[in-house]
Order: sequence, then structure tokens, then C-alpha cells
Amino acid sequence: MANEVGYDWRLDSPWRRLPWTLPGALIIAVLFLWAVTGFMPGEAPPTPADDKLSLDAQLIELPPPLPKIVEKPRHAPPPPLDEAQPEPPAVPPPVNTPASLAAPPAPTAEDWQQASTYTLKNSKRYRHTWGQQVRSMMGTAVEGPDQGQVRFRITINPDGTLAQAEELWSTSAKASELARKAIQNMPPLPPTPNGKPLIFEQTISFLPYETGWPPSYKYDCLPDPPRFKNPFAWDGISPQTPPVPAPEREERSPDCHPSDVETTFEEEDAELKRQVERNRWGR
Repeated sequence: MANEVGYDWRLDSPWRRLPWTLPGALIIAVLFLWAVTGFMPGEAPPTPADDKLSLDAQLIELPPPLPKIVEKPRHAPPPPLDEAQPEPPAVPPPVNTPASLAAPPAPTAEDWQQASTYTLKNSKRYRHTWGQQVRSMMGTAVEGPDQGQVRFRITINPDGTLAQAEELWSTSAKASELARKAIQNMPPLPPTPNGKPLIFEQTISFLPYETGWPPSYKYDCLPDPPRFKNPFAWDGISPQTPPVPAPEREERSPDCHPSDVETTFEEEDAELKRQVERNRWGR
């Protein structure tokens, strides 16, 4: 029947397609082999020697080894005893000269004349001149254990004679001894400015860098500000009373002209130092 419709079974047989299938399979096998091993037919396979050369070409040259360091002994060996070594020259010790400051000159007759007529600030000029007189009689101050300061509470009679000298504190026994000796041997002093007993405290500096600079008299004619007193303070026992108003400040004298008073740098610096010590700024 197949012959009737013209069908040929040999044309549909797989054996007829075999010549086309073998070349394709061969090509696929060759491509697979090249992808896996990198070797293509017709090329010589790499030898182990070529691999070694390629690896040697990729090596990085290393620097030469560092020389061996020989550690030296920390202490040199002592020289042999038979060799005479020269002795090093003796170095004299440094000479430390202590600082010293001579005593200031004693107040002149003119200085005492001005002090005896200065009535402001509790006879301020008289008190300073008295301290300068004592310091001038104490001699030279030398750096060391003898330097120091001494403070007295002094009472002077209206005629200028000494009534009492009480030592409050001292930082040097030598300064205290010299100051007491100078007070006992004071020359006759002029009367006090107000004609009344003069009571004050004075610090004598027996130091190699300070003799007590003169105070400033520029603003002495200005009245003192009233002292502050807490009107609400109460001891808890006494009966409470209405607060007392603060006292008013005294009026300035028409004869007071601070700009007319000439001052020196030393006086201004000493006045600032006195205010710092009194108010203890920054402490």
C-alpha cells in the first residue's frame, strides 16, 4: 500500500541521518575538551618545564638579607690596672651668692614735718614715715632663714613718745629682734597730727626684695564709704527691731582735688597691692 501512495521507508530511517549526526557530535566533543583543558587538537600540550619557567618569571625578587647586628656591651671593660689613667680635673662647686637688699634711707626732717601735719586717714603719712624709720635702722636684709616680716600694734602719745609696742606675729626671729631693737632706739619724733594718741598697726618687711613702698595719698581727701552692716541679721535671742537704715555717705570737701596730688608709679602699685591684700581678690 505504501507503494501505492509513493512512500519509501528508507527515506525515514535513522541510518539515513547518521552521516549528519557524527560530525556534529565530534564538533561538540572538541569544544567541550577545549573549554575544560584549554587544549586544542593540533597544538602541542604544555610541558612541565614550560610551567616552571612561567612560575619563575612571576616570582618577585626579594631584597638581600640584612647584615647581622652585633650588640655592643653597655659598659666598657675597665682599663688594665697597669696603665695609669689621668685623674679628671676637679670642678669647683657653683657659688650661690644669696640676694641682699640694703636698708632704705631714714626719713628726712622735711618728711617728718609733712607727716606731723597730715591729718587724713588716721595720720596716714605719719604711720608710713614711722615704719620707714624702723626699717632703716634694721640694716641689710639677706636671703635665708633670717628674712621675714613682723607686725606690731603701736600706740604713740600726743607728744610723739612711744606708749606701747605689741608684737602681733612674726615670720622670723631675727626680724623681730632687729625691729624691737630699732623701736627702742628711735630718735625723738614730732607730735601726732591730731594732738591725740595715735593707734595703728604696722608691718615691717625684712626681705631682700621689698622695703615697703610709699602709699598713695591721691584720694585720701575723699570720705570713706560707709561700712556695710546687714540690717536683717538677728542672733535669735534678742528682741527683733525694725531694720536700721544704712548711714549716708559723707559729702566731699570742697577743698578736695585728687587731680592736684602728684603720685608715682611706686605709690600706685603699692596702693593696688594693699587693696588686694585687704579685700583678698582672687582667693
